[in-house]
Amino acid sequence: MQDKFAVIGLGLIGTGIAKNLAERGSEVIAIDYDQDKVDDVKDDVAYAVCLDSTDKRALIAQNVGDVDAVVVAIGHNFEGLLLTCTVLMEMDVKRILARASNKHQRLILEKVGVKEIFEPDREIGKTVSEMLVHPDVKAFLPLPDDYEIIEITTPKKVANKSVNEINLRERYNLNLITIKRQFQEEKKGIQVNVEHIIGVPKGDTVLLESDIIILLGKTYDVDKFMEINR
Repeated sequence: MQDKFAVIGLGLIGTGIAKNLAERGSEVIAIDYDQDKVDDVKDDVAYAVCLDSTDKRALIAQNVGDVDAVVVAIGHNFEGLLLTCTVLMEMDVKRILARASNKHQRLILEKVGVKEIFEPDREIGKTVSEMLVHPDVKAFLPLPDDYEIIEITTPKKVANKSVNEINLRERYNLNLITIKRQFQEEKKGIQVNVEHIIGVPKGDTVLLESDIIILLGKTYDVDKFMEINR
């Protein structure tokens, strides 16, 4: 059965979420009060509509109450975002994911009962900062309690060693989730590099210098591992 989502607020973040969901095969209703923004996304989603998301009757008319989840990504009108969330809760929407621009907005959303909140500006800021401090970082996902999932190029001092030799868990208190590795494949008569996941690495799996390794652990332990082995 096809997932159905609504995305309210078609700025850069909302548009990106709507398009990505549609590309993954989901049925997406994209909503904004700005007709130009609606027009920009209408060819990429199942349905795009211009309306006031604080108007309960307008949302009901578009069957927003029947979707699996609603993302409220309004960025420059927190009052409108808050009222929209309140209306959606009155409609008993299954899941509401709301955008917060700062900790004060997060606190207010929590107080009114929104359970799933994301802070894109903060998350992007952390990711860019990490990539600046550590050029080998390819992607970064901060988690609660100072944990993170991070993609890094294999540090030089552990390249060409097996997972058992490196002993990530005992020596560094880190878990190796998986490995991204480049393979040469022929496509249309041309040899090209294609990236594949190596599944769950085994103890005898050797890390190549060109591999991207994906680690889970405390920020302090990840930093220590990269500093010691660079």
